[in-house]
Amino acid sequence: MKLQTKILAGLVAGVLVGIVARIPDLGALQRMVRMVVLMVEPLGIMFIRLLTMTIVPLIVASLFVGVASLGDVRRLGRIGGKTLAWFLGSTLIAATIGLGAALAARLGEGLDAATRDSLTTQFEQHGSAAAQVVAPTLTQSLLAMIPSNPFAAAAQGELLPLIVAVCMFGAAATAVHGDGKRAVVSFFDGVNELSMVVIRWLMKLAPAAVFVLIAATVAKSGLDLLRSLALYCAVVLAATIAHVAITLLPALRLGAKLGVMDFLRKTGDVLMLAFSTASSSVALPVSIEAARDRLGISNEVASFVLPTGVTLNKNGAAVYKAVTAVFIANLYGIALGPGTLLTIVLVSTVAAFSGAGVPGSSLVTTLIVLNAIGLGAHSEAAIALVVAVDRPLDMVRSMVNTLANLVGAAWISRSEIPATTSRSERDAWISRSESDAWISQSGQAT
Repeated sequence: MKLQTKILAGLVAGVLVGIVARIPDLGALQRMVRMVVLMVEPLGIMFIRLLTMTIVPLIVASLFVGVASLGDVRRLGRIGGKTLAWFLGSTLIAATIGLGAALAARLGEGLDAATRDSLTTQFEQHGSAAAQVVAPTLTQSLLAMIPSNPFAAAAQGELLPLIVAVCMFGAAATAVHGDGKRAVVSFFDGVNELSMVVIRWLMKLAPAAVFVLIAATVAKSGLDLLRSLALYCAVVLAATIAHVAITLLPALRLGAKLGVMDFLRKTGDVLMLAFSTASSSVALPVSIEAARDRLGISNEVASFVLPTGVTLNKNGAAVYKAVTAVFIANLYGIALGPGTLLTIVLVSTVAAFSGAGVPGSSLVTTLIVLNAIGLGAHSEAAIALVVAVDRPLDMVRSMVNTLANLVGAAWISRSEIPATTSRSERDAWISRSESDAWISQSGQAT
């Protein structure tokens, strides 16, 4: 059985066990199942921490080796430019699709003032708690990209400043020649290989860990959380699916020249892990492994695009923010003129860049969009209206964020093949990359 199938089976089994733990009519069985599920929940958390443990050494090692191996620092600038163009373009499209879907569904319209006041009063306390995290300004975000201490950034899990520091030292390595450079690159190459071995070990535990995490989530929260905001959830999901179908899959087929089914087969475990944990950061080590060993994406592209994408590229979050902004605006009777609609698209894009690849971060940064459309003091209570259904939506958008990063890496890697080569030479180039990746994977598995 393939790993992604095992993970899916673990997820389904976890939901079923969690449901059993929520049925009071079962009496002693229900209490026993609930007690056992909550007792073993720390094992699932341990798995997430173990996988997260590999992120910093993997990013530092793979990114340094990739940048140092470019040979020309100008190539780093070219790859970086393509990466940012993909991030910005795909996120803008995602926000636009989310906006269009919410407007078409007329989300939040038709509520009278009494119902609206009742909702805001009910969720005021939760909204105040959600708004305690203050979104950074643009200047603060730019300054935060430059680490005063890269080791502190690594210790705190701040990926973007760590990436900037590693890129600078990797670029400096391209200007150095001799035994010193070879020794440093060889060291980080060894760390990179060790990280991959640890990741393969941990992924064998993924199905059981997903079972435990999902069972505990359902046991504590239940499935009723999807009922109160069913239409809102449906629109978010529909808009997300539309973005995948309209933007990501055509980009994969036409830009990266990869078959959709073959791509999904090779990355299924990555997407299931991102979905199950609601975290693109947790799925990052497995994303890099899949990109290099299964998709044949060059190391310098995979090690730059994917870690950067976890911090910056969040297509699923952009869809979610735009839909949420329209829903809340209509709920509070805010006029959605052309200026407001443009604001929603642009600010949703910027806010998606400012989040982190961890569960729940997109919910907090949605406050940026709500404040931008003039919700003001009501933002705190308004965001709490969607807290109840955020977890399942967070799982979906994390999977889409990871998918968008993998598609972007595949497209950029394909574009780095010299344009002067013939079509047969380009196909041979790709075949060689995939063959080398397969040989490397087989050699490490023996």
